[in-house]
Amino acid sequence: MASSSFRPISRRSMLRGTLIAGAGVAVGPLLLSGTAQAYSWSRTLTQGATGSDVTELQIRVAGWAADSPSHSRVSIDGDFGPGTAAAVRRFQAAYGLSVDAVVGPNTQAKLNALEQSDGSTLHFNWSEFTDRVSGSFSGGKLSASQVKENVRRCMYKLEALRKKLGDKPITVNSGFRSIAHNADIGGASDSMHLYGTAADLNVPGVSNKTVYQKAETCGFSGLERYTADHQHVDSRADLGRAWWWESGTV
Repeated sequence: MASSSFRPISRRSMLRGTLIAGAGVAVGPLLLSGTAQAYSWSRTLTQGATGSDVTELQIRVAGWAADSPSHSRVSIDGDFGPGTAAAVRRFQAAYGLSVDAVVGPNTQAKLNALEQSDGSTLHFNWSEFTDRVSGSFSGGKLSASQVKENVRRCMYKLEALRKKLGDKPITVNSGFRSIAHNADIGGASDSMHLYGTAADLNVPGVSNKTVYQKAETCGFSGLERYTADHQHVDSRADLGRAWWWESGTV
């Protein structure tokens, strides 16, 4: 896991998606282009394992980054270290599995139960995240396949958030935005929505403050203030940007 100290930023910068770190930072592991469909686990995974299956595991448990509000995230690096093990334990505890950080058949079955056959997740569909004008993942800062992979990773974090909110349905008001659409609505030229790493949420019957607090444990490195009319979450640290929680640690 990696952490960073909180640095406040103005509401105007948040709303326009301004990034704290300089432009040109490599996107890094989020550039994986494929989507895992009916993923086939070929072995039991334990701490110390490495490989593409560990990378997939990290994507799926990334939303279980912390027990309490913390600038913590699961590194998507294919190396099953202590941070990944801790996230696996939290996932196992949440779903009534043996809490041992051993990713065997039972844990793998639960991970796959959160996946739809088209590569999206159990409670979220691709259509919820496509550009509201074009209905696609094209026209952003990355290729459509890269954006779609970023969206998939966001979905798994949202699955964790949904579980932590007591399985309350989450409405996604805005996911990916094309450059053209983002400009039309006054978004910044480098908004996190342009990469597929952000979502604006409403959870009927749940206050934004509660959503914000739970999101603080899900590895989201960008959180808009909870007094807005929706709750913005993003994974800007996965793109090499600095953490930004507008309301601080709540």
